[in-house]
Amino acid sequence: MATDADTRDFHEQLKAVLPRLRVYALSLTRDRDAADDLVHDTVVKALTGRASFEPGTNLSAWVFRIQRNEFISGLRRLRPSVPVDSAVAESLSHQPHQESRLVMREFMSAFGKLAPTQREALLLAVLEGQSYEVIAAHTGVSVGTVKSRISRARDTLERLLLEGETTSRPNTGSERVSRDSTGTSSGDAQDKR
Repeated sequence: MATDADTRDFHEQLKAVLPRLRVYALSLTRDRDAADDLVHDTVVKALTGRASFEPGTNLSAWVFRIQRNEFISGLRRLRPSVPVDSAVAESLSHQPHQESRLVMREFMSAFGKLAPTQREALLLAVLEGQSYEVIAAHTGVSVGTVKSRISRARDTLERLLLEGETTSRPNTGSERVSRDSTGTSSGDAQDKR
């Protein structure tokens, strides 16, 4: 029969192991809430099964084994059970891929309509993750021009994709705008579309 000293010692050792249990639970679950639940379930099992613990042995190893087993049991509970008939039916059919291809085709069409300078700046910034300064040095323009090109490219892509404009003519790549005698720029008509 366990004495009060044994019970206090068990509780103190269990409290001392709690931070390490949480770290181990986080490494198993990779989710804070699930880790907290796993630690809770482990402590409840350890307290419930305290009578099976032999004093003088390694408590932390015993508790870590409980936690590992509890984690594996949880995975087994979450394992989906699929009737054989639906598994066969799913193996005979495939998910449709048309929509993703259409979206990609629309994007590529819209991307092709960007001015070459805008395409280059957008690719360097978004895909390669380069800073505005690096892009400016690479293209030989000011940082403000790079920011402007990227902003205009994003705005144009958004407009083309949301409005479904696929028939407009592609940009020539010239960012200079000529003004007529009234002071109206030739790019103003294009910007209002």
